[in-house]
Parts: sequence; C-alpha cells; structure tokens
Amino acid sequence: MPALSAGSGSDTGLYELLAALPAQLQPHVDSQEDLTFLWDMFGEKSLHSLVKIHEKLHYYEKQNPMPILHGAAALADDLAEELQSKPLSSEIRELLKLLAKPNLKALLSVHDTVAQKNYDPVLPPMPDDIDEEEDSVKIIRLVKNREPLGATIKRDEHTGAIVVARIMRGGAADRSGLIHVGDELREVNGIPVDDKKPEEIIHILAQSQGAITFKIIPSVKEEMPVKEGKMFIRALFDYDPNEDKAIPCKEAGLAFRKGDILQIMSQDDATWWQAKHEGDANPRAGLIPSKHFQERRFALRRPEVQVQPLKISNRKSYEEAVECEEIEEDAECAGHNSGSYLAGFRRSFRLSRKDKKTNKSMYECKKSDQYDTADIPTYEEVAKYRRQPNEKYRLVVLVGPVGVGLNELKRKLLISDTQHYGVTVPHTTRPRRSQESDGVEYIFISKHLFETDVQNNKFIEYGEYKNNYYGTSLDSVRSVLAKNKVCLLDVQPHTVKHLRTYEFKPFVIFIKPPSLDRLRETRKNAKIISSKDDKGTAKPFTEEDFHEMIKSAHMMESQYGHLFDKVIVNDDLATAYSELKTTFDRLETETFWVPVSWLHS
Repeated sequence: MPALSAGSGSDTGLYELLAALPAQLQPHVDSQEDLTFLWDMFGEKSLHSLVKIHEKLHYYEKQNPMPILHGAAALADDLAEELQSKPLSSEIRELLKLLAKPNLKALLSVHDTVAQKNYDPVLPPMPDDIDEEEDSVKIIRLVKNREPLGATIKRDEHTGAIVVARIMRGGAADRSGLIHVGDELREVNGIPVDDKKPEEIIHILAQSQGAITFKIIPSVKEEMPVKEGKMFIRALFDYDPNEDKAIPCKEAGLAFRKGDILQIMSQDDATWWQAKHEGDANPRAGLIPSKHFQERRFALRRPEVQVQPLKISNRKSYEEAVECEEIEEDAECAGHNSGSYLAGFRRSFRLSRKDKKTNKSMYECKKSDQYDTADIPTYEEVAKYRRQPNEKYRLVVLVGPVGVGLNELKRKLLISDTQHYGVTVPHTTRPRRSQESDGVEYIFISKHLFETDVQNNKFIEYGEYKNNYYGTSLDSVRSVLAKNKVCLLDVQPHTVKHLRTYEFKPFVIFIKPPSLDRLRETRKNAKIISSKDDKGTAKPFTEEDFHEMIKSAHMMESQYGHLFDKVIVNDDLATAYSELKTTFDRLETETFWVPVSWLHS
C-alpha cells in the first residue's frame, strides 16, 4: 500500500486521515470506477459517526482514568450512618439530605457498576421449547467491485437447494473466510434464490457492485486449513475455458498456452484443479481440467484424429535410409558454402527422402512411433533448476526438417568455439578407409557387437545403409559431456523423449522454416543433398523440397511441440545463429523450469 504523507502525525485524528485517504490514493487507482467507490465508502455518514466515537473513546483511553474506589454507594451509606451519631449541625443536616436523595444514590450505583466493569449486556435464558433441528441462518456482507467473488454454485441433486460448489483459492470469498463449500444460499441482496436457476443467480451477482448481502445456512462440514499450493506444472497444450463445454463455470476458468508455468492451488476436485499463472500478482485461482480428466478427453479424440493418419504418413515419410556416410558437407542452408570440414562432424543419421522400392532399410529407434502416440501431453510437474559451475553441461538437442539449415547452424557453433562445443562420433560397421582414424570420423565396430548394443538399448538412433549399420550411441554423448563440453546432438523428434532424463537434462531447440515465399527467396541459390539417387550429390532446392520441409515441420511441431524448449525460425542464417548463440549463453547462467524428476537421481 502506498505510504501516506498526510494524517500520519500523532496529533491528527483518524477522521481526518480517512477523509484525506481517497485524494492520496488517486494517483495509484487505475479506474474512475474504483476512485468513485473509495469516495463513496469513505464518505458514508455512518462511517463518520463511528470514527468520531472511536476518536472519543481513544482520547479517554489514552488518559487512562481509574476509579479511586469501586464501592461509592456503600461508602455513602457508611458515611450517613456515622454522621447520625454526631451533633447535627446545619452542614451535617444538608449532607445527610443530599446522601438520601434517589438521584445521587442512582449516580453512585452507576459509578460502582462502571468501576467494576460490570456493564456487559445480560442475555435472556435459552427457551425450553427450542427446535434443535432448526437451521441456523448467517447473514454475510461482502464488498465487491470488478473482481469476481471467486465461488461457484450448483443445485443439490437430492435436496434441490442452491449450495456453494467450490471456493476459488485467493478470491474475494476465500479471503473473507465467511463462505465455505456446502453452504446453502437462501438470499442475495434480499432476493430469495430457492426458485432460481444457478445461471440466474450468477447473473444477479455479476450485475451487483459494492456491498452484497448473502443469507446462508452454514455447512456442518469442517474444512481443513488451506495451504498455499507449492506444486508447479508446465502446460503441454493450449486451453481456453470459453471453448470448453465441460467446465462448470466459464468465468472461473483459467486460460493458458502451451509452455506456460502454472501454480496448482488445489487438487481437491478430481476433475477440476485450481491454478494460477506462476508469478501472477492476482491471488485468485482459476479452474483448469485435471491431468486425469484431460488425458481421458485427449484419448477419446486422438484415435480418429491423430493415431491412424500418423501411422499412414509414417510409412510414406520414414521408411527411408540413413543418409550416405560419404557426404562430408551438406548444403541445407541458404548462404552455405563454408568449404570447411570438421573431423567427426556427421549428420546424426537424419533421413533423406529416398524411394522405398530401391531401399528396403527402415529407420529404427529403440521405441516405435506408435508408442509415442500413446503418450498424451497434458501437464508436466516442474521445478526451477540452475546449472552449478561444477556440473556437466546440459545436452542440447537440435530438431528440424531436412533442408531447414540445422546442420549449418550447428557447424557455425562448433567453429565459433571448438573447445566449448562438441559433437558425437558415430558408430559404423563398415570397414575403415585408409585416410580415416578410429574414434575420429567414426567408431568402427563389428556387426555382431553393433547388434548386441542395439539389443541393450545403447543407441539413440541407428539404421542400415548398403548392408552396413550406422548409429549414435548414448556413450558417445557421455564422452562429449565428460570433456566439459556442450554436446550438440541432432536427432529425429520422436527420439527426444528417450533423452529426457536426469543424466542429460536436455534442452531441445526446434529449427523451423520460414514461410514458403521466404524459402523460395532465401534458398534460391542454395543446394540440398539429393535424395533422387544413391550418389548423394548436392542439387538446387525444388518446389517439392520446400513443400516437404514445411509439411514435415508442421508435423513435428504439432506432434512433438510439447517437448521443445525453444523455437527458432531460420529465416536469415545470421539472425538465427545470433538467437541460437544467445540461447546457449542463457542456458549456462540462468534459471530454467525443468521436470521435477531431473532434480533427483
């Protein structure tokens, strides 16, 4: 609350302080409606009268007057009795006459009552014929402006009564502590609600401003003390309560976007959780679908909308070969032409579009795509994480469609600081050539050992090309990280979920193509590794390449977007590289939200 500059002195009364308050709050009030509310509230005559009474009592309280005697009436009787035994002078006669007057006796009696603080009201005795089954009624008055009350109501299926269904954490009703779940609502501002629908009552409340009076019958249910929610989740889908037909009250819903961090305030309702956006100053929570409820809804929609079409497109797009290992440079990106070759720099077996009739090899991973479709993205519990100086760097995973320029961005990072960034060395079963060194271009192993490692799930990705196996192993990632380097790994998106472990703590960056027109403009002089023959020659982009790139990017983002921590549009190579480099710098120094399981081994 802003500091008050006037009326804060010890000689200034509360009345003057309150009178000056609206004027001092004016610069801090957003709307004229709120300012008018303040003037009306502090200008009420009843409030002024109460304040004046408070000031008078406070004045005498500071003087702290104490009675000299607590029994003045008895003392007066004793005095009169003693004076009777004395010679009756004119002064004694006058004093005895005064002490005998009824008004003086009454005054002394009042003095004794006040002095002994025996002036509490005496309640009449409880009647003998009271009905113990009679409901007790409570009158509650809450002040409401533009803020919703933060409570929902429903009609009880058995009794037909209008009852409070839930109290939104942090809302006006919750902060008052006067209304509870299960309370029966009888009247709103003197209007009986027994014969009204919940929607009609909500309309009455929505139209009401200022003080609202409720007549309720309290619930007998005892509520547990409310604790602030300490659970945080990352939303893995977009949600708009106005489009949700199942939500009990759209006005109480909380909208969010994929990637938003939410603080869970209550999980008392198995279907509708209460949450607020992390860091939001507004204490009032909103309704969101629970994880279980949302999973059920997604599962009902998914079979006909996503699973079957994905299975069909899978056969068309992914029954393809690993790219030819002889290609030492790729020409994915506009402005490419680096002319440099880094030892060990290979594509992480990203697929090229080859006709499946000429190539029967199938891209493989330790889990199938069909398994991925069973994972329904709803929420993920998260916690804050910041890399410590003595920790290994987080694995950086780059994802994007063929031709988007992912490899060129990765190459620029490597060249910028070869001591800080590293890439994995692939495994292969093909014979080593004379100019190659084991562990530099490739790690050469036998076919039997390769197949054994496949069975033991040691490969992130692997495939077969011209009767030889190629693959990226988990140990090759560990080898880069052990050298205190940032490991740059480029994989197919459905592989990402298997890397999301406590050990690697991956940060996933999706490299996205720009619009079709920008692709035509920026890639008109660029080349791409040909997928039309087995020679692996670089050829200019075709219109089909552009459409395939955008289609593939859309599929990746819609199906796996909930796994992406960052999306970078590669419209201009220099701009995209600058954004990528900034992201890497932040990743090493700043705090990020990560799955809570990553903080425990």
